[in-house]
Amino acid sequence: MAEKRDYYEVLGVSRGATDDELKKAYRKLARQYHPDVNKDEGAEEQFKEVNEAYEVLSDADRRAAYDRFGHAASQMGGNGDPFGGFGQSPFGDIFETFFGGQTTRRRSGPQRGADLQGTIDITFMESMFGAEHEMELTRQETCDSCHGTKMKDGATPPRCTVCSGTGEVRRVQQTILGQFMTAQPCSNCRGEGVTITDPCPTCRGRGRVTRGRTINVTVPPGIDENQTLRYTGQGEASPNGGPAGNLYVKVRIEPHEIFTRNGRTIQMTAGVNVAQAALGDSISVETIDGPVVFNLPSGTQSGEKFRLKGHGVPSGKERGDQIVTVQVLIPHDLSSEQRDLFERLAETMGSDIQPQPHTRSFFDKVKDALGV
Repeated sequence: MAEKRDYYEVLGVSRGATDDELKKAYRKLARQYHPDVNKDEGAEEQFKEVNEAYEVLSDADRRAAYDRFGHAASQMGGNGDPFGGFGQSPFGDIFETFFGGQTTRRRSGPQRGADLQGTIDITFMESMFGAEHEMELTRQETCDSCHGTKMKDGATPPRCTVCSGTGEVRRVQQTILGQFMTAQPCSNCRGEGVTITDPCPTCRGRGRVTRGRTINVTVPPGIDENQTLRYTGQGEASPNGGPAGNLYVKVRIEPHEIFTRNGRTIQMTAGVNVAQAALGDSISVETIDGPVVFNLPSGTQSGEKFRLKGHGVPSGKERGDQIVTVQVLIPHDLSSEQRDLFERLAETMGSDIQPQPHTRSFFDKVKDALGV
């Protein structure tokens, strides 16, 4: 296994770097190697390495432990304290039972913002060939005045003097099992590890503001009902300097007047008259590409299906097919001339009923096999 690089080397800062210098170095590298931006091989691993380095060095206790013990500090609970790992220990529930308090992890690094969800309605034809839509949403965005620091003019907030920037307060309790250490979120900084001494007047010390936005949604050709589109970074801003969340857009498709869809196949029904079905005809059939000429063979039966290749749902550079079901339309009202012609036709065809062969179903065959 490859040896871990020095965390200061990963961030490109000196061992005496200030919190502000660490944050600036982290943000620059996080943007450079973020998997949604950098598609180069190895970028994701470098992004994880940068996150890990900043998570340790941005925490006062963990940084002190790292400066003293190096990477071995992570084997001692993260700060050289043998009780430091209780927040992730399987014995956490036992400690909670004895002391009535919940053990917690120490303050984590930058968190990703919350994801957002939305829905758009598109037409059947837009689902076939793609479209551009606009969607209105309201979200939390990083404050432009403080750039998310929550302090006036973007100043760096000082470490909490109560928890020394760890975000938690520990205490040792004497029990029948000996001494145990518990940790609770710091009530002074609410677990953030910093104190907002001079809040930003724009966001009132929250680091984020609520804004309405119009998002351009690109619908790809061939999208199906209830499919979801993901827009990376279009969700809520992070509350503490991490990447923004994602926006997930669900697509609903309005029904079409004559077309339906089954996978990559488009289906429709074409009505023809008795003469066309009996004699055959060159007919115009509607497709999503416009009308096409189709040669209907003579003797076509009602319910018979025909395939139009390449007129179905787009899928990359390929297209599905269209299935046309023929329905022979029997006229309700005949003119005297039409009635005369039908009567003459009936004389030539006779009036005997012609029994049709019975098509046995699967269940009929099963019954025969079982002797039922």
